[in-house]
Amino acid sequence: MQTVIYVEIILYLLAMLAIGIYFSKKDLTHNDYFLGGNKVPGWVLAFSERATGESAYMFLGAIGFIYVAGLSGIWVLSGMFFGVLASWLFLSKRFMMEQQKYKVNSLTDYIAVKFPEHADIIRWLASIVMVFFFVCYLAAQFSGMGKTIYSISGFSITWGTIIIAMIIIAYSCLGGFMSVVWTDAVQSFLMLFSFIIIPIVAFMEIKNQGLSVSAELSLRGGGADSWTGGLNGLALGAMLFTNFSWFFGWLGGQPQLSSRFMAITTEKERVTGRNMAIIWTMIVYVGAFLSAIFASALYSQGTLADPEMILPHMIFEILPPWVAGIIIAGILAAIMSTASSQLLVITTSISEDIIHKTLRWNITSKKLVHLSRFVALISGIIGIIISLKSESVIYSLVSFAWAGIGNTFSVVVLLIFFWKRVSGIGVIATIIVGAVSAVAWSLSPLEAIVSAKAATFFICLFVGIAFSLLYPDKEPKAAA
Repeated sequence: MQTVIYVEIILYLLAMLAIGIYFSKKDLTHNDYFLGGNKVPGWVLAFSERATGESAYMFLGAIGFIYVAGLSGIWVLSGMFFGVLASWLFLSKRFMMEQQKYKVNSLTDYIAVKFPEHADIIRWLASIVMVFFFVCYLAAQFSGMGKTIYSISGFSITWGTIIIAMIIIAYSCLGGFMSVVWTDAVQSFLMLFSFIIIPIVAFMEIKNQGLSVSAELSLRGGGADSWTGGLNGLALGAMLFTNFSWFFGWLGGQPQLSSRFMAITTEKERVTGRNMAIIWTMIVYVGAFLSAIFASALYSQGTLADPEMILPHMIFEILPPWVAGIIIAGILAAIMSTASSQLLVITTSISEDIIHKTLRWNITSKKLVHLSRFVALISGIIGIIISLKSESVIYSLVSFAWAGIGNTFSVVVLLIFFWKRVSGIGVIATIIVGAVSAVAWSLSPLEAIVSAKAATFFICLFVGIAFSLLYPDKEPKAAA
């Protein structure tokens, strides 16, 4: 049984590496390396954005969370879905148009060129914040890979993490944005297949065992059979707000996602990508929710010491080996697509935003690509080390990084797009306060009342508006 699974996983990993090698042989400029040089079709960018947006969190963290919480876990996915919807409907076109106007290769660079008087400070601050939080985010993905490999084989978490992480680092280094988005497209199809098959087979298993989903959830207690988690009043409001707060991080502030919008070339390509992304999200989110709920009916709480591993456990229990191998590859695909994109953001922040644009190193395009590959290698190794040393669960690490990056930069993007009076000082204050408040709030008792994912957004919004009014730009910012 396991031999079939191992062969399928090895073939999948080799295919991802082959894509990286293929693009490494192309004559890549630094524009190709960081943003694809406007050469990637819209449908590929859409699948890449979706695969990147869903990570170890979707297959392990979110499934584990809903498995424990019951029906009320739907509000996490609801917040994320409406965030995805808002980003494609209201922000993707603006990102595409702004990139074509300013010819920038990153979100940080775009923010900086809008405020030329404060451009260097913004690049330094934004890059430092992104590198810090994205290394944590990257470590969460590497941790998810180690857990997944251990669950299917008992293979050492340490070595499983190192081996697959090095494959990700290799193809990300070799082909940059080009190899990342094309591997994402393959990975996106695997994820789609996984969340169509798993709930169907799980439902059949429930019927074969003569179980009732509603009855099993009711027996669980703790409000598992209630869409409100058995809560009411203030407690209900806090729960809904906290779970729905994932919405705010999708509003343009995740550079690994906004870069896909920036790489779109035409309105026709954007509309195609938008439609495919929304359909993909609906299928995957419904499939993920049903998979978690069906797992709750099939397996009592305490079946596993780590609830985040309930999906791999269920896959081995109910699926034939050859299908299980494809699904496990799908889990690895979700993790790898996000990890490679995060690694590219870290690389872009250091190579493009700091070394090229801020320090103004006068080097050729090809040498900048070589430098970026070196930065990607070192950054990936640091991510592996943090992953192996950290005992934090995937849900916590992702939630922490989501607040620090997604909410902070979502506010910056929304203010730039929709408020003419935003100033460079306002942006700088927002970035500083956002990073500090995400850390402070996450570590404080307040996190148990209102998630930092929500609190950071509103703190940043207040700070951005207040400082922009108090310290307006002396020179007009670049025209919108």
